[in-house]
Amino acid sequence: MLVQGCKFDLTALFRPELYRALGDPSRIALLARLAQSGRACTVSEIAAGCPLDLSVVSRHLATLRDAGVVESTRRGREVLYSFRTEGVVSALRALALALETCCAQSPGHPGEEEEK
Repeated sequence: MLVQGCKFDLTALFRPELYRALGDPSRIALLARLAQSGRACTVSEIAAGCPLDLSVVSRHLATLRDAGVVESTRRGREVLYSFRTEGVVSALRALALALETCCAQSPGHPGEEEEK
């Protein structure tokens, strides 16, 4: 059901591939490591000190890439991954704005008194 006056397509903003990618603790740990590095890193660099096998790390990074969370660049035989800050921030910000706008208009929103 669409909330009258809600101009956002919430279905499009709830991107399953993004939230599926962000929903795995191992991927979050790898993503945090990559984001904190502040630079593009190889799979080996991201996996350093990680209890996961290198092939598993590579698959996790591919999932994050497919969801638009990281981007990859080939340099010779190596693949460098970098965190797509602007993509993740804009996706989360757009969803937050839509939810604030649409849900604030819906009856029974916390903080609003129900009509009797």
